[in-house]
Amino acid sequence: MSALNLSLVAFAFIFGGALLGMLLRAVLPEPHLNTDSRDVVRLGTGLLATLAALVVGLLIASAQSSFQTQSNQIKQITANIVLLDNLLARSGPQAQPLRPLLRGGVKILVERIWREQSSTAAKVAPFEASAQSDLFFDKLLELTPQNDGQRAIQARAIQIWIDLAQTRVLFAQTDSAIPMPFLAVLVFWLAVIFVSFGLFARPNAMVVAALFVCALSAASAIFLILELGRPFSGLMEISSAPLSNALVPLGP
Repeated sequence: MSALNLSLVAFAFIFGGALLGMLLRAVLPEPHLNTDSRDVVRLGTGLLATLAALVVGLLIASAQSSFQTQSNQIKQITANIVLLDNLLARSGPQAQPLRPLLRGGVKILVERIWREQSSTAAKVAPFEASAQSDLFFDKLLELTPQNDGQRAIQARAIQIWIDLAQTRVLFAQTDSAIPMPFLAVLVFWLAVIFVSFGLFARPNAMVVAALFVCALSAASAIFLILELGRPFSGLMEISSAPLSNALVPLGP
């Protein structure tokens, strides 16, 4: 389910809690709405509000950290690819056929990353290197340097490719999804809090409007958390353009 749909469901539960509280106010006997009852409910909802605030802060921090980590990994992959292409350009004529292979591998890499990270089903299968990347690495190992400079460049290129592969594997194992139990418990707590709001407030247009805006704000926070937890789709999607356009086209 998309972040927007989940947020709308959360809003329905939260604002529905306020409406349920108003309904209970109309049917409960007066002794259940006296000062003592109100104080006890307020103490309980105050505890829930504190817990909900802590969970929201934890989820936002976790989602932001995951988002930033994956963004940095994309930047690291891009930098390694650019550096590797520059080294191949300085490795002599025998290394030049590897540069088109590298460009073709970048296209496959971008497609796989954005497809796998935007779909939870794709993460079920274990990560496997593409045939293009295996072919490139085999060709890189088969180079026969003619002098010390070319040997040093080849060794550095191999190390960069290994670092790139390690980053790619770590990237594939990163799970940025926000745990659903956290969100379910958070929405439940917020719904209970809004039940208490509706229970002890005389319903009128101002009260309903205020509760509507507050419920919408809470749902917006949940939407933000979900969007940060899905950095390869949605409004906060990490752009694939820098990685796709990292290497300039080779001349004829």
